[in-house]
Amino acid sequence: MKKTVQTLRSAKGQTPLVALTAYDFITARLADQAGVDLLLVGDSLGTTVLGYPNTVKVTLDMMIHHTAAVARAQPKALVVTDLPFGWATRPWGELLAGATRCLQEGGSEAVKIEGGKEIAGSVEKLVQSGIPVLGHIGLLPQQVHRYGGYRKFGKTGSEKESLLRDALALEEAGAFALVLEMVDAKTTALITQETKIPVIGIGSGKDCDGQILVSSDILGLTPGPIPKFAKRYDDLAARYQQAFSAYANDVRSGKE
Repeated sequence: MKKTVQTLRSAKGQTPLVALTAYDFITARLADQAGVDLLLVGDSLGTTVLGYPNTVKVTLDMMIHHTAAVARAQPKALVVTDLPFGWATRPWGELLAGATRCLQEGGSEAVKIEGGKEIAGSVEKLVQSGIPVLGHIGLLPQQVHRYGGYRKFGKTGSEKESLLRDALALEEAGAFALVLEMVDAKTTALITQETKIPVIGIGSGKDCDGQILVSSDILGLTPGPIPKFAKRYDDLAARYQQAFSAYANDVRSGKE
């Protein structure tokens, strides 16, 4: 059965939601066959696919291009597109046009926006315009330069209160679910308890309504170190290299 915003929202407190990133047709098809509930075309494609040092250089056109590839897999999972750096705070007309393109040209069924109460007004307008929104608070990778690096959020009382206010503001604005990235486990548990929409964690502990990870991290395809919270389920980089080497040896030895 096709997953919708409504079915994911109704999963609150039920079976944990499983989400993964996908940037291409093949990954989307395989993840969907595994029964994933949500496929996020994340701007993490900048670092995992395009070779950038961070996500800042990712453009809307890039996001739409990769979303269209994922959508062509016709997954049963809900397809969500990340709005890239700078789009959350653009003038309303531009924001609406960009989000609309994600659905019309990319084929996604919702957009994800980084930010809390400061963008709740824009989230509400998008939802009222018929564009479902997945919120994202805690660590905001698009603002990594502002933080000076990656760290946990919600450890202090003030950060915990601020994150809870962000979560409630996005819920009130109409977001169908929230991603909490690199948030203290106790704060995650509090937000999960206090909200009526699903909370999907990434590096934020187990006391939430679901989890999301970057596909290349769990497959062993990410160059360099992966986050400590990302369990590596395979080492496909080594297996790819072995297969490529075997092919090269066969060609050079005259077998192919």
